[in-house]
Amino acid sequence: MKNVKILDCTLRDGGRIINCAFPDAETKDIASRLASAKIDIVEMGFLRDPTKIDYQGDSTFFTDVNQIKPFINKDTSTIYLAFIDYELYDFKTLKPYDGTSIDGVRVGFTKKSFDLNKEDVIRQLHSVKEKGYRLFIQGVNTLGYSDKALLELIELVNDVHPESFGIVDTYGAMYIDDVKRIYTLVDHNMRDDITIDFHSHNNFQLSFAFAQEIITLSNSKRNVIIDCTLNGMGKGAGNLNTELMVDYLVRKRNYDYDFDAILDIIDDYIYNYHLQHSWGYSIPALMGGVYQSHPNNIIYLTEKYRLATKDIKYIISMIDPQLRMRYDYDNIQRLYQEYNHTKVDDRQSLALLKERLKGKKLLLLLPGSSIATYRQQILQEIEQNHLTVIMVNFIDAEYVKYDSLAFWGSSKRYKRFKGDRKQIQSFLTSNIESDNERDWVMNYDSYIDRTKEYSDNTMLMLLRILQRIGITSYCIAGFDGFSENNNYYNNTNFGEERFRRKYNETNQALSSLLQEFADSVGNALKVKFLTPSIYKEILQK
Repeated sequence: MKNVKILDCTLRDGGRIINCAFPDAETKDIASRLASAKIDIVEMGFLRDPTKIDYQGDSTFFTDVNQIKPFINKDTSTIYLAFIDYELYDFKTLKPYDGTSIDGVRVGFTKKSFDLNKEDVIRQLHSVKEKGYRLFIQGVNTLGYSDKALLELIELVNDVHPESFGIVDTYGAMYIDDVKRIYTLVDHNMRDDITIDFHSHNNFQLSFAFAQEIITLSNSKRNVIIDCTLNGMGKGAGNLNTELMVDYLVRKRNYDYDFDAILDIIDDYIYNYHLQHSWGYSIPALMGGVYQSHPNNIIYLTEKYRLATKDIKYIISMIDPQLRMRYDYDNIQRLYQEYNHTKVDDRQSLALLKERLKGKKLLLLLPGSSIATYRQQILQEIEQNHLTVIMVNFIDAEYVKYDSLAFWGSSKRYKRFKGDRKQIQSFLTSNIESDNERDWVMNYDSYIDRTKEYSDNTMLMLLRILQRIGITSYCIAGFDGFSENNNYYNNTNFGEERFRRKYNETNQALSSLLQEFADSVGNALKVKFLTPSIYKEILQK
């Protein structure tokens, strides 16, 4: 039984890379030849608000179903659709179905739209069916839904009862386990007669693997639709390739698509577009997937600033997760300037630090209250084992007389110890404005993960810097962990009472980040704690 259908969305999603500016003759020929190749569903383009777009032809941004009529061949079994973005269309302008134009409408909406306008979303979905069209629903960025929220959406879908519901990897951010989890959740809770549609983007080069996984999971029981475009045409990393799906289904499942006809369309039309416009896997596209970012953000940074890919990574990570899903060029410019202010080439500083610590046994000394209680034991350890001391965000005169340095990740602490810093070599992260040309400055963004709160913890940054120069063995003192009931710092002037209520949250988040660090270093991590610490079990294996 044929339970898999191919939906070619070249004229819609693929066309976004050329602003959907297909000449009318091309639109008609591509649609006709896709139908002749027995593609099950052809998406002809977008339906947009007629008050916002002045349709003049040579475009697949339509404003009226009658505009699509000349491009459709009704003498085939192919289903023709148009796509509506919920927020970009006035549903009242949709003419009733009369059998001469598109057969159905795909309606896509974001989680934000669903949460804010649930009743109106439901009303508009029903209105499409009431006007006689086959309804296809797309839950944009499905990965952005929690399991609970997705179940609520599926309940809505069951009530509306469309022809299909789409799992959409909008930002190319899914992995196989995500696909399995989401498909299983949808499959187990959605009505059996509703088709599951899968739409992916190829940021991780997994789209073809995803499609095969979806087909396997369907087990010939659930009808599924696989979205794809000719030659993977699309913004950024592009989409799943129609030709790959056609070849797979013909050779592995004995479907009757015309593979040669698909290749001819690519040669005649899509090849020329690929010469003029770049799409497909790239490191910037990978960053778009990692950070679930709108491809326009990546394109803008690549083309305007010609940035190195790691710089694109850092700037995208600076954008608020919700804002990444849209593009705001003014915001990106601001972040670019902010990033450039802190960005440094730290290769020389790292080399100097590596040479300075070469062959040394280290003590990482933090200002926890325990260093007062265990002062004699710490001093004894330093003298007996000839330890080099790295003081973290503070300077204590007792330790300056030993071989010592200071590391700074806090601008406030750096400024407070300005006088004491004259007698000791400092190294710091570039988010701090150095006031001494002798300082060794490390590139801040190289040692944090902007997607995770508390990743800019000074101790964490120090551990990553040391790891960068090959040092994973040291003693630690004063890294106590925060307590809501006791003073954390050995110096009461360091107190941050306004943060005390968040200490438990801080401890939990930092424990998780330290565990990730420990896992990344593995057996090479050798740590000895000289004072009590809630993090001891994580780092001292």
